[in-house]
Amino acid sequence: MRDKKDRNAQPGRVDEASAGLPGAPRPAEETLRRAGIDPDRLSIFYLGWPGALVRHAAWTRRFVLALALWLLPLGAEALGHPLPGWLDTGLALVTGLMIIQIACELLVMSTERFAARMRWDHYVAGTVAEILSTLPELVVIAFVIPVSPGAAFVIALITIYNNTLVFSLYSFFLPKNREGRFVMPRPITEAGSQVLTAGAAIGLTLGLMMLVLPGSDTDKQAFRSLDLAIVGGLLLAIFSVYVFRLVTFYAREEEMVRETLDLTEEDIDKRRALVYRNVKPSSLAAIAGLFALGVIGSVLGGEKVSDFTRGALDELGLNPVLTALVLAGFAGMSEYVILWKSHRRREYGIALANAFGGITQVMFLVLPATLIGIAAHQVLGPGAAAPIGFGLSNILLLIFLFPTFFVLLELLEDDHTFDLLDTTIMTSIVLLLILLLTTYGAG
Repeated sequence: MRDKKDRNAQPGRVDEASAGLPGAPRPAEETLRRAGIDPDRLSIFYLGWPGALVRHAAWTRRFVLALALWLLPLGAEALGHPLPGWLDTGLALVTGLMIIQIACELLVMSTERFAARMRWDHYVAGTVAEILSTLPELVVIAFVIPVSPGAAFVIALITIYNNTLVFSLYSFFLPKNREGRFVMPRPITEAGSQVLTAGAAIGLTLGLMMLVLPGSDTDKQAFRSLDLAIVGGLLLAIFSVYVFRLVTFYAREEEMVRETLDLTEEDIDKRRALVYRNVKPSSLAAIAGLFALGVIGSVLGGEKVSDFTRGALDELGLNPVLTALVLAGFAGMSEYVILWKSHRRREYGIALANAFGGITQVMFLVLPATLIGIAAHQVLGPGAAAPIGFGLSNILLLIFLFPTFFVLLELLEDDHTFDLLDTTIMTSIVLLLILLLTTYGAG
């Protein structure tokens, strides 16, 4: 790296520390392009949200409203006028998911503030925050497992298809170049493509096992706790390696940028500080308080979601598949909100990466956590019935992972997003699965 005084003495020196970030000076990005680095594909972005320093009361008001809704049924029952069953069930769903979304926001906020205080690099903080964004699905499933393990399993798989549909629809509306393409972030085209292949193969293998085993000599009709634990462990192992490869890729990418721009230590510190410009500086006590509030909210919201599941299955008579469809649709709202906010800030690559992360993280983090949770409930909970039977809905959900991921992989292999035909194909596959589930697999 050249001497700092020499750099500062150069006339017209641009602020190269912001290269790759929205609004970065064109000369700095041209330097990267000449070195073969596309600044539009760099995995650097601003953490936090613009105006977060003055809009802190927004989540407070929503949290107070959600707590009021949480206390409403208790107050009505204490006064001797309990709410009707259908109203109580619907209110439990709205209240639980509202609290969970706020709790997720608080946990991500606490992570960003802690990362800013510890001066983490952007790729480490972003990876941790993105993993935490799956908290709503994890909390919902954790509280549904004791009520209906089968519904919890379906929720995890349905969420994968929902996120695939969101990814395909969103990528269609992205701004395109002259060739009608929007270049994909490199993590999606490299490591992401590999995990799609793994997900397709695992889904097809498990689905075929469900078809073959009942007619074999073993006459097996369901996955037992050991089966679920092994499959869950394998999926988590893939996810761990995937995250490790992403972080090392991000680190190598950032090192190349620093070397190409010949950044000094002062420039590197400035670049790191730019990432956290929308994150409010906070004490460790304040960060711990936000994190604790997020954990408490997750528990309160999860309890309400379990009340909805119990009411939908027992009082309203809904079957597990339809109940899972409703919960899966609402549980993923936090990720969709993050995607929309990133899109409004014109951070299309980040929004697209979040949408794709909703597929890979649910497949290799939420689903294995669900399988391990069901296995633990089967061993430690009441009853000895096998929770994951070889029914039609489970077979369809697993086998359809192969065509869904295979088509997604084929459409992304040229580093571009979906056009109208691509989006129509992917949407048709997901809608066909939902139609088959609701028509034949929801009994």
